[in-house]
Amino acid sequence: MNRSILLFLFIGMFFSCGNSTDALDDSSLIKSPDLMVSENALSPEHKFMAKRIDSMFKKFYQTKQFNGTVLVAKAGKIIYKNNFGIENKKNNAPLTDSSMFQLASISKVITATAVLMLHERKLINLNKDVSEYLPDFPYKNIKVKDLLNHRSGLPNYLYVLNNDLYIPEYRMSNEDMYERFVSKKPGLYYKPNRRFNYCNTNYALLALLVEKISGKTYSQFLKDEIFTPLGMKHTATIYDIDLQGKNVTQPYDLRWRPVDFDASDYVLGDKSIYSTAYDLFLFSEAMYQNRIIKPETQAMAYTAFSREIRQHNYGYGWRMKNFKDPIKKEVYHNGWWHGYRTAFHRRLNDTLTVVILSNQLNKTTYHTYKVYDILDNTNQVVLGEDVDQ
Repeated sequence: MNRSILLFLFIGMFFSCGNSTDALDDSSLIKSPDLMVSENALSPEHKFMAKRIDSMFKKFYQTKQFNGTVLVAKAGKIIYKNNFGIENKKNNAPLTDSSMFQLASISKVITATAVLMLHERKLINLNKDVSEYLPDFPYKNIKVKDLLNHRSGLPNYLYVLNNDLYIPEYRMSNEDMYERFVSKKPGLYYKPNRRFNYCNTNYALLALLVEKISGKTYSQFLKDEIFTPLGMKHTATIYDIDLQGKNVTQPYDLRWRPVDFDASDYVLGDKSIYSTAYDLFLFSEAMYQNRIIKPETQAMAYTAFSREIRQHNYGYGWRMKNFKDPIKKEVYHNGWWHGYRTAFHRRLNDTLTVVILSNQLNKTTYHTYKVYDILDNTNQVVLGEDVDQ
C-alpha cells in the first residue's frame, strides 16, 4: 500500500470516528456558528489541523491553563476559531466571537500602521526629528523612525511617572503624559539610535503625533481610517467603549481575582485598544492584500533595524523571528497588561495568521509555536510519525 493511500485511509478513519463533542459540552466552551460554516468548507488536511489545535486548547482550558479565544487562518481562510471560558466572572458570561480584549502591546502594530499611513500621504517624514512636530520636545536628534523601532533611548513613562499613575480616579491622557515628561525631562537611557530599547514612551508619543498631524483624536483617526473601512466592528480604544458593558472582557490574575486599572490605562498608542480575534484577522488580511499600506511600506515595517539583535528583531511596530529567512520569516507582537495576555503572529510567505487572546495571565497564550508545529507537521502526524500531543 503506497504512502498516499495510507494517508487517505487514515484521514477517513479519523473523521469517521472523531465526531464526538463530549469535551465541548461545557457551557463556557462555545463553538461559534462561523466556525461550523468554515469547517464544512475545509479540506481534510485543514480539518485535521483544526482538530489538533482544538484538542490542544481544550486541554489547556480543562487544566485551567487558558481562558480566551483562538483564531488560525491561512491564505485568507479561517482554519480554526474557538472561544474557551468566560468573559466576566461576576455573571459567568461565556466568551463569544464578539468578546473584546485589551490588546496590550499589540496596539503598537496599529499605531505604527497609522503613522505609516500618514507617511505615505507625505504628512509625516520618518527621518525628521520629533521636535519638528512637537516644538517643546526636550530631546535632540530623536527621529520619528527612532520611536517606531524603539531606538530613541527614551526612558519608559510608566517608570518615570509612576507616582502619578495611582492618583485616585485620575485618567492620564497622552497630553498629560507628554507635559509631565517634558517638565521632568528625565535622562536618556542611551544615545538616540545607539541600540534597541523597548519603551512604551515611544508609542505614546507616536499616538500624539497622529493627533497633531491628522487633526483628529487618535481614537477617531483609527476609527475613520482603519476600523470602519476594514469592518472591524468590535474594535475601539478604551475611550470609546463601556468597560463594564456587554462584550467587554474583564481582566483576571491566575486566581481569578480582578486586576485593577490605573491612570496609565488611558494613555494610548502603546496599548488600550480593545478588539477581537476576528477583527485582527480582518486587519491581517487587509495587510496581506495591501489595502492599508503599500507593499513597499510594509517591507520597510518588516525590516530588522537593530543589527545588534541576532535572533529576534524589531521593525516599525512589528517584532520578527527568522527575519533572515524569506520562507519562515514571522512578524508578530505579543502583549501583557493588567490581566491580559495577547499574541498576534503572521508568517508572511504563506499568509498565515495566528491570534490568541486571553483575559487571564495565561502563559499558554504565547504557545503559538505549538500551533506552527501542528500546521507544519500535519503529514507526519497523520501518518503516525509524530503523535505526541
